[in-house]
Amino acid sequence: MSTFWIAVIGSSALAFAVKFIGASVPETFLSNPRILRINTLIPVALLTALISVNTFADKTQLVLDHRALGIAAAVTLLIAKAPFPVVVVGAAITSALAYRYI
Repeated sequence: MSTFWIAVIGSSALAFAVKFIGASVPETFLSNPRILRINTLIPVALLTALISVNTFADKTQLVLDHRALGIAAAVTLLIAKAPFPVVVVGAAITSALAYRYI
């Protein structure tokens, strides 16, 4: 058996174990108000990290390019209370124009 298949089987077993342990957590632990507050903030933190990495990273380097201008346009439109489709289209247009002309 090759090293590749050992890694595949090992990571599959590890993923199953993590899922099983997560499903085995008692309800009393999950109903704690502190845990509930943390659980509501985790998706926001993960999405923010994903957006940051995709905006300011190019392989192994930090960059400041057209994507940052698109994010800046989106933040500006959000502060101006624009509807979500307007925010997305405005950020896309800003990023595309900056990519084309800068």
